[in-house]
Amino acid sequence: MSASGARPDETMSEQQAAAAVQQMFDSIAPKYDLLNHVLSAGVDRRWWRRCAKTFRETLVRPEAAVLDLCCGTGDMTSALLELRPTPAQQMLAVDFSHEMISRGIEKHRGNNVRFIEADALNLPLEDNSLDLVVSAFGFRNLANYDAGLREIARVLKPGGQIGILDFNQPGGLIGKGYAFYFRRVLPAIGAAISRSASAYTYLPASVGRFPKPPQMLGKMEAAGYTHTTWTPYTFGIAGLYRGTKSE
Repeated sequence: MSASGARPDETMSEQQAAAAVQQMFDSIAPKYDLLNHVLSAGVDRRWWRRCAKTFRETLVRPEAAVLDLCCGTGDMTSALLELRPTPAQQMLAVDFSHEMISRGIEKHRGNNVRFIEADALNLPLEDNSLDLVVSAFGFRNLANYDAGLREIARVLKPGGQIGILDFNQPGGLIGKGYAFYFRRVLPAIGAAISRSASAYTYLPASVGRFPKPPQMLGKMEAAGYTHTTWTPYTFGIAGLYRGTKSE
């Protein structure tokens, strides 16, 4: 059976896991952007832009209501905003880490986006109110994946789209090399720069715990999404899950 959600410690309850992940992201927020770029060799920027372009048809509509969920400091937000027209409905960006949100507000001061500090499992948004919800490298950290998918479905309009960009574990020789880097090299670099060893040992563990593409697509379909797909990025190191809320 696939995992129900993120667990920094297997003995934790959902509530304890959510609190631990929130505290962890608050602690690494000052070095978060730097580490993302260093640890991915800059490829993360290409992933965000490729993800955003996938939803161009929705983003270019001025009236479209768009949410960047688990937004961190707002890098995916930037990629989405690049495709928004002027004028357009204000975009929303949600994260439960106060320190991440604070940095996102500074980064996007003057841009057409409203940051909201909130739990992805309990969004302060109306039912059937959004055309697009995108989450980049954040959904994996939710304490309950099924509840997260249902909550996104609640706020999406019928026919609205979901996009989840996240890490994957590729197979073959690439997978072996990636696994060595992810489990040995990445935690050492992350700990040295962020001074938080636990955060960067949690990262590969969270990817290992995250459902594989067939299981994740099954979860999406069970939550009421249709036309579900997974598109691998960079030899399957990451990938984009897409779906449409049932009409």
